[in-house]
Amino acid sequence: MTKPALQSHLAMACDTHGVSQVYHDLAVETAVAISINGTTHAVMMTSPSDLRDFAIGFAITEGIITGLGQIESLDIIEHDTGLEAQFWLADDTARPFLARRRAMAGPVGCGLCGIDSLDQAVRPLPRLADQGPTIDPHFIAAATDQLRAHQPLHDQTHAAHAAGFLTQDGSLVLAREDVGRHNALDKLIGAMIETNTAPSTGAIVLTSRVSVEMVQKTAIAGCAIIIAASAPTTHALKLAQDANITLCASARAGRFECYSHPFRLKGNENVT
Repeated sequence: MTKPALQSHLAMACDTHGVSQVYHDLAVETAVAISINGTTHAVMMTSPSDLRDFAIGFAITEGIITGLGQIESLDIIEHDTGLEAQFWLADDTARPFLARRRAMAGPVGCGLCGIDSLDQAVRPLPRLADQGPTIDPHFIAAATDQLRAHQPLHDQTHAAHAAGFLTQDGSLVLAREDVGRHNALDKLIGAMIETNTAPSTGAIVLTSRVSVEMVQKTAIAGCAIIIAASAPTTHALKLAQDANITLCASARAGRFECYSHPFRLKGNENVT
């Protein structure tokens, strides 16, 4: 199911020359419930596009599933008040999550709202292996500019984030958009899983700042390189350092800053 991701609305434009009426395309934001075997696990506010990708990516990064083989069925269902991504999982996969039901409303700016405890906010992350791709710094410096070419929703509304996947040869092969930066990343991770694109073979590119949750999702997906248009928070940087993730931030206009594990930058393999 696909619903329009934007709608045209009338606005009053005011400037030094007076007042006029204009129509602008606005990004649609809708509630999407994630249900597991008939029980609501989370309710997120998202753009109503690529919802299958979003649901799968969310299920992966939340630790609900580890692969597509655990999904018996996934349906996107329209309700009067929003949409539902309805998972049916094998009993042994669903049982741990049905035992600790987590119902939350997640606004676009925060994906940690509604968790049960502080421990869940700082959950342990896998430490990624040193083995993997090295990427030419020129490709990293150009990555967010490449991603801009894959942001039609942003171009029309100026109200959407994007996440993309950069291969070792500098090609941006996948991109997804959403009003929420973490939702865009979940959509990208879901799309990578569905297209058999291995996260360990390249870098995740973000239009946003690097927050704790962006590092958590990247680590759980198994990608060891983040390239972001904006800066990281201190806690996000610590997580990236601990998870052995190469964090490149403030990647704009042909330059970037590397905050952790620069050995994955081609030419810096011996730098720790």
